[in-house]
Amino acid sequence: MDPLSVEALLFDLDGTLLDSDDQAVEALARRMARLGFRDPHRAARRVVMFLETPGNLFMTLLDILGLDTPLVGLTNRLRRWRGVRTPSNFRLVPGAGDALRTLARRYRLGVVTTRGRQEAETFLAQFDLAPLFEVVVTRESTWRLKPHPAPILHAARAMGLPPQRCAMVGDTTVDVRAARRAGAWAVAVLCGFGEREELERAGAHLILSSPADLPTVLGLV
Repeated sequence: MDPLSVEALLFDLDGTLLDSDDQAVEALARRMARLGFRDPHRAARRVVMFLETPGNLFMTLLDILGLDTPLVGLTNRLRRWRGVRTPSNFRLVPGAGDALRTLARRYRLGVVTTRGRQEAETFLAQFDLAPLFEVVVTRESTWRLKPHPAPILHAARAMGLPPQRCAMVGDTTVDVRAARRAGAWAVAVLCGFGEREELERAGAHLILSSPADLPTVLGLV
């Protein structure tokens, strides 16, 4: 990734800024352990990763058919199954808050998430991060969800930038594929679900341990 060509950094929430992926895996692993799985934690992680793209596609179908409103209770549960259940459970990835405040001095920031707007805004407000973000793209913002490029393209348009001037920061191959399809830079972090090998195969331009590493990599500290 060329830092000189990037004007905006777009962040996923779950597993990237919001430390929720481990909670989801832990909860499922406990259930799978009771069923006798040999490695319940690894099995739970694979299940959650396997279901992410179909889950996003299902949400897209509901929007297209106009069923998102009558089924709002169901869709909210489907979209929260990966993460925390209530705002009181929100956890920020260690070091992410300070990193974002440093990055905001040089870059324009945005959020691109498949969470609902209310949850996204509640999370940002809880950690006093909302003023840092110029745009917040949620599942209500576009018909198509990641790995489709629509959410990233929507964020870029809202900021008046070509996608080539944006970098998408996320923890899964879904984020990487969406970024590549949009023509944006793909920055992957290892603090969520993604493993280095699969993120490399998906085409990540840069892989970091955490978003907390971004200011150093971009020469801001």
